[in-house]
Amino acid sequence: MHQTDHAPSAAADEMRPAPFRRLPGLALALPVLSLALVGALAVAASVGGRGSSPVAGPTASAPARANDATVSLGRIAAAAMKADTMPVRDDQFGYVQRLTRQNTGEFGAPARLGAAHKEEVWQAQGPGRAVTTGWLRSSGKDAVMPGQLIPVTSPSPVGPGLWHPTYAWLASLPTDADVLLDRLHAETTVGKGESEDEAVFRTIGDLLGGVVMPPATASALYRAVAMIPGVTWVPDAVDAAGRHGIGITREDGASVTRSVLIFDRTTLAYTGSQVYFTRPGARGTGAAGDVLFHIDAVVERGVVDRHGEVPKGAVG
Repeated sequence: MHQTDHAPSAAADEMRPAPFRRLPGLALALPVLSLALVGALAVAASVGGRGSSPVAGPTASAPARANDATVSLGRIAAAAMKADTMPVRDDQFGYVQRLTRQNTGEFGAPARLGAAHKEEVWQAQGPGRAVTTGWLRSSGKDAVMPGQLIPVTSPSPVGPGLWHPTYAWLASLPTDADVLLDRLHAETTVGKGESEDEAVFRTIGDLLGGVVMPPATASALYRAVAMIPGVTWVPDAVDAAGRHGIGITREDGASVTRSVLIFDRTTLAYTGSQVYFTRPGARGTGAAGDVLFHIDAVVERGVVDRHGEVPKGAVG
């Protein structure tokens, strides 16, 4: 439970549902520590039956329009450029706090969302290769090892990159959307049964939801998302904090899951995500869009000098 495999292993990919691969030691689509406990549950849920939807209702079946996605992502990219983000030094930690609800169903049973609980991640920023890339703490009902500060580790040293996205590495990425998208296609690991476009879309979603990044990089990533085939717009999506916003998703018939990125309607800031099963599995009868696997909400981002420290003014 104290160790997370950051290396892109084909065998490991076969054991993980699509939205939870490529987790670079961060609380991205799913808090990394939880992978050790729910990896088997994820496989079971992908073949499970009808599960519970969020209180605010499902969004996967909402109308989606490609043109609206392009327009919305253009506005979101422009808003991201105006964000007041504090740079993270090599000796500091990027801090992300989120609420999350994840599948707590048993192996072979239908997907079942657990209670919302808090996850905090401290992202190490050192420029060299390291085994410990961050720290994780969760609290609340259905949290994993509640209250404990757990190191996020790799079985072998890993340097800055997709598997360990430091602020400096993110700042070094090209801000031309075409060039950036080409680089992501070249560096993203594609999982079994997953298209390359889907893999890149989910990699970008992981980065946007789980790290502190330069505004120019965030803006470029949003513009890159708009260039991925199949990206569509959802008029109403709800994060784990119950906040309604607009959603950006992607249609891909080859994938059993579907991710929705959620943005505030007024500020256009990223607020959270949802992940659905898109079709019933061999053992279940759940209809497409009915089974929600994971929902989260970003509550706070910031910069601190030590892991375990919380930025001043952070919401508890």
